[in-house]
Amino acid sequence: MNNAANFPLLSLILFTPLAGAVVLLFINKRSENVIRWIANVTAAAGFLVSLPLWFWYDRQNPGWQFVERLEWIPSIGAQYFLGVDGFSVLLILLTTMMGLIAVLSSWTAITTRVKEYYVFLLVLQTGMLGAFVSLDFLLFFLFWEVMLVPMYFLIGIWGSDRRLYSAIKFFLYTLVGSVVMLLGILAVYFSYHTATGVWTFDVTRFQQFDLDRTIQWWVFLAFFLGFAIKVPMFPFHTWLPDAHTDAPTAGSVILAAVLLKMGTYGFLRFSLPILPDASQAFVPMVVVLSIIGVVYGALVAMAQRDWKRLVAYSSVSHMALVMLGMFALNPVGITGSIIQQVNHGISTGALFLIVGVVYERRHTRMISEYGGLSNVMPVYAAIFMVMMLSSIGLPGLNGFVGELLILQGVFVVSKLWAAVAATGMVLGAAYMLWLYQRTMFGTVQNVKNEKLLDLNLREVATFVPLLIMAVWIGLYPKPFIDLLDTSVARVIARVSPQYVEGAALTAVAKPAAPSAASPVATAATAVDAAAGATPADCPENVPTSKFTTAPCDPMEAAGAPAATGKPPEAGAAPPAAGRPKAMGGQ
Repeated sequence: MNNAANFPLLSLILFTPLAGAVVLLFINKRSENVIRWIANVTAAAGFLVSLPLWFWYDRQNPGWQFVERLEWIPSIGAQYFLGVDGFSVLLILLTTMMGLIAVLSSWTAITTRVKEYYVFLLVLQTGMLGAFVSLDFLLFFLFWEVMLVPMYFLIGIWGSDRRLYSAIKFFLYTLVGSVVMLLGILAVYFSYHTATGVWTFDVTRFQQFDLDRTIQWWVFLAFFLGFAIKVPMFPFHTWLPDAHTDAPTAGSVILAAVLLKMGTYGFLRFSLPILPDASQAFVPMVVVLSIIGVVYGALVAMAQRDWKRLVAYSSVSHMALVMLGMFALNPVGITGSIIQQVNHGISTGALFLIVGVVYERRHTRMISEYGGLSNVMPVYAAIFMVMMLSSIGLPGLNGFVGELLILQGVFVVSKLWAAVAATGMVLGAAYMLWLYQRTMFGTVQNVKNEKLLDLNLREVATFVPLLIMAVWIGLYPKPFIDLLDTSVARVIARVSPQYVEGAALTAVAKPAAPSAASPVATAATAVDAAAGATPADCPENVPTSKFTTAPCDPMEAAGAPAATGKPPEAGAAPPAAGRPKAMGGQ
C-alpha cells in the first residue's frame, strides 16, 4: 500500500469542505457576498488538494493506496480506515470538480438563506467523499447516511413548487434502501466472525472472504435494494425525476454527477467482490431490469414537456446502460461501465447547468416556452450543442468511449443484450436532438426571449472544465483507462475468475505479445502482482490477449501450498488463492 510521504492526503481531501462549512457558521448571515466567497474558495481548495491523487497514484500498484488507519470503535472492530484504488480516485476527482462547479453556479441563483445553503452544500460534499474513501463498512455507512440530510434540505428549502413532496420522497426511498443494506452489512460482519473469530468491518478482508452461497444470495438482495434505489434502476427510479425537477440547479448537478454514482460504486466495491457467486446468479435479473431501464428511460424522456424532467429521465436510461455493462462481468464491460459513470457525471451535470441558466432568466422549464435561443444566446447554444452531442455519444467526445466499451463487453456475452442497448442509444440521440431543435433553432417566437442575456464570464467558467473533460476523454481516454486497470482486475479475479483461469490454456497453445495500446490491462497480471508474483516466479505467465494473461500461483511456484486458510492481512489486495471460507462455504 502506498502513501506518499505518509501524509494524510485523504483526510485532507475529506475534511476540507467540512472545515469551510464550520467557518461559515461563524459568519454573519447578512454578509452574503463574504459567505459566497468563502464557499467558493473552500470548494476550489477542495478540488486543488484532490489533484495530487491523479499524479501520485501508482497505476502499477494493485494494492490500496494512500491508506490511513486509526482505531475508532475497537470493541466492535470498527476503524477509521481510508484508502483508494483507481476507481475511487476517478470518482473523488469528479466529486471535487463538480462540487466546485455547483458552488460557483449558485452565486446569483440563491438569494434566500444563503449561509445555510452553502453549509449544506459543503457538508454534502464531505459525505460523498467519505463514501468513496472509506474501507471500513461502518464508516462507509455513516457517510452514506450523512449525504441524505443536506440533500433533503437543499431540495426542501431551495427547490421549486413541489419541493417538500420531492424531498420527502427522496429521503424515504433512500432511507428504506439504507436500512436493508445495513442488515446485509451486519450479516457479512457476523459471518466473518463465525469463520475467523475476528470482529471487523474491514472491507478489504470481506473482499477476500468466501461467504456461504445461501447467505450471499440474501446479502446480495439487501445490497441490491440499497444500491439500486440510488442508481436508480427500474422500477426503483420514481423518486429521481421529482428530485431532479424540484431541486435547485446545484442540487440537480450534484445529484446527477455524483450521488447516482454511489449506487454503481456500491455494486462494484461491495456486491461483486464480496458476493461473487450471488452476483453471477442474479445477472439475468439485473440485465432484464437494465435493458428495460435503457429503453423505458429513453421513451419517457422523449415524451416530456419539462426540460429538466427530460434530462432527469435521460439519467435513468444512461445509468441503466452503466449497470448493463457492469453485469456483463468481463473486463471490457466493467471498464466501460466505470468510464461511462464519469462521462454521465460530466455530460448530464452540464445539461442540468444548461437548464439552470435559462431557468434563472425565465423561471420556466417548459420546452414550449423556448425556441430560437441560438439567435440571442449564441455562446449558450454552442456549449449546449457540444454537451448534447457528448450525451448522445458522438465519436470524438467522452460519451462515445464509454458506450463503445460497454457495447463491446455486452456483445461478447449476448448479441441480443447489445442490440437492445443500442436501440436505447438511438432513442437517446432522438430525444436530445429533438430537444435541441425545439429550443435552439428557428426564430424567436416568444417575446420574453428576445432580450435574454448570453452567458457571462462566471457562467462560462462553470462549463469550461466540463468541455475540456468531454474532449479529453473523447480523444485520449488512455490515462483514465490505465487508472482503472488494477481496480478492474481485483473485481474480475473475484467475480469472473474464468477470465484468469481460461487464459492459461490459451497461453500454452498460442502465446502472443502484449498490446501496448490495450484498453484494459491484464487482469491476471495485476492479481499475480497483488499476491507477490514476479515474472521470475512465474515464467509461464505469458500474455495471451488484450485482457488476460496466463496466471500462475506464486506460492506453488515457490513450492509452498497455495491455500493457507489464514485470514488475509488487512488492507492487502486479494491473492490468487488462499481466501478464508465461511462455515458451509462453497
